Amino acid sequence: MATVTLVSALMVIMARNPVHSVLWLILAFFSSAGLLVLIGAEFLAMLLVVVYVGAVAVLFLFVVMMLDVDFVELKDGTLRYWPFAMLVGIVFAAEIVLASVLGVHARPDAFDAAPGADTNAEAIGQVMYTQYLLLFQMAGIVLLIAMIGAIVLTLRHRPHVKRQNIAKQTSRRRSDAYELKDPKPGQGI
Repeated sequence: MATVTLVSALMVIMARNPVHSVLWLILAFFSSAGLLVLIGAEFLAMLLVVVYVGAVAVLFLFVVMMLDVDFVELKDGTLRYWPFAMLVGIVFAAEIVLASVLGVHARPDAFDAAPGADTNAEAIGQVMYTQYLLLFQMAGIVLLIAMIGAIVLTLRHRPHVKRQNIAKQTSRRRSDAYELKDPKPGQGI
């Protein structure tokens, strides 16, 4: 499972087609969710799939497919960043090796849940709504402001759109609402 996650993460940055990159990203998210299930964090795995695969990755896919960007030109300019990327990759690989060699060797049952303990969802809910209640509410307010800002930015006034003015319609006189015609036979209205 971890191998699939690493390979798909590498393919995200190595794929030439941006649509394929997003599909590899979705696979990386699913395999990461599988790893979370294996360590017993089912709620976080479900949250990862719903939030990242359901929203973020699909949004990336729609943006990539809707924008007409020449990705070949963008890829050509990235070659100058390869030395820095290799340096960062070597540093991360060294950290992983050091953590695995010098890391703490825990007992196999160290991560098992204690008998009678809360489930993952209950524990996360207890922490979010007790210790971090103010931060949780502030995050909700920030998301609300972002949603309102997105609506305001995309709202356009269109002058030639026909609209109903209810106040004008209800305040007019009956004689202004209709007109009686007396057409002559054969002439029409």
